[in-house]
Amino acid sequence: MMDIKEIQKFLPHRYPFLLVDRIVRLEPGTKAVGIKNVTYNEEFFQGHFPGEPIMPGVLIVEALAQVAGVLAFQSGKIKGRSVYFMSIEKAKFRRPVVPGDQLRLDVAVLHNRGSVWKFSGNAFVEDKIAAEAEFTAMVTEREI
Repeated sequence: MMDIKEIQKFLPHRYPFLLVDRIVRLEPGTKAVGIKNVTYNEEFFQGHFPGEPIMPGVLIVEALAQVAGVLAFQSGKIKGRSVYFMSIEKAKFRRPVVPGDQLRLDVAVLHNRGSVWKFSGNAFVEDKIAAEAEFTAMVTEREI
């Protein structure tokens, strides 16, 4: 398990863009499970459906990608480099995510070819799928 302080050692993101609170399962180079506690205090709720706050789907995919980033860094293959989104594919949003929900972010490596990684991610609220996507990231030589 990793808490927020350990996650910050791997990801360059900081408030309000760090969207993973902890990693509860990690199989380096294979899969990881992260947790995001969704609270009413989140910055995006100020403008995203203020009368009926819903977490933007793109931020759910970003949270999945952040879990993928930790997974990639933990593989030991990309130490001292940066990871950037290349593409998002097959994204589907199945149910709204609202304040009080806890997102379980399940991410698996589909393949890793050199500097290009492809992941599959599923976000769950109470074991019901809220969002899913496949996404590709590129590892750069640029240091964090």
